Amino acid sequence: MTITTDYLTTLDRFRLIVKKRVTSHFAGSRPSTVLGRGTTIKDHRQYAPGDDFRLIDWKIFAKTDNLYIKQFEEDKDLTTHIIVDASASMDFGSPITKFEFASMIGIGFAHLAVRDNDKFQFATFSNSVDVFQSSRAPSHLLKMVDHLNSLKVRGNTKFGDAVLKYKRVIGSKALVILLSDFLYDAPQIEAGLNRLAGNEIRVIQVLDSTEVDLPVLGEVNLHDAETSTEMKTFVSQRMKQQYLYRMQQHNSHIEEICNRLNAKYNRVTTDMPIFDAFWNALN
Repeated sequence: MTITTDYLTTLDRFRLIVKKRVTSHFAGSRPSTVLGRGTTIKDHRQYAPGDDFRLIDWKIFAKTDNLYIKQFEEDKDLTTHIIVDASASMDFGSPITKFEFASMIGIGFAHLAVRDNDKFQFATFSNSVDVFQSSRAPSHLLKMVDHLNSLKVRGNTKFGDAVLKYKRVIGSKALVILLSDFLYDAPQIEAGLNRLAGNEIRVIQVLDSTEVDLPVLGEVNLHDAETSTEMKTFVSQRMKQQYLYRMQQHNSHIEEICNRLNAKYNRVTTDMPIFDAFWNALN
């Protein structure tokens, strides 16, 4: 299946509704109050232990004998960073793979950024990280779709290494959207998300419905997409229940990690209508 942009037309039709669903941190070009940055003083507040003493307004102190710190207004240009897992495990599913589905959601976020004249930056990762140049141009979005359609999904997932490398690309505080099946150890996920602390983080787990339901029993041949190893086994009802339990525990653990690190977590499956999945990802 080829990644299409048909649903972007739907996003345009429902753009005002979609914009209301996006958090206030998504819109890039807007004024915001940030201590110690910018040049225009917006307000003052009383000094509290732990505040940066360099922000104290000594003129007010000279007049009142009270310590107040300056609050500045800055124009905040928040770049949207969209990072999609392109390892071999994402090349699973029919008629649409997890990679294609994740890419479509990522394209939706990029589309919103372009329509608001904000910058977006797209990247894929597996054994290495491939970064696309940031842009506000609609034509850049179309080129990115073409590139994703020609991309060979392969390699192993190295989430922690990928985040460490990509972190160098992020400048000031940004919106970072991570799309993956996240079928790897929870400590690796937690370590990677910790490296993105200080940013607005959205974790979107993309799974195929068969991975969630495991609709098989009896003899099956299992193939590991990332290592190419194969194993013939017998799936009993008990084994199926154990798998479903462990999958549920794993997904719950990811959600707990995200809640602890103040990252937004969503899980979607590839059998969902793409607009519905994107709508959920905006939650």
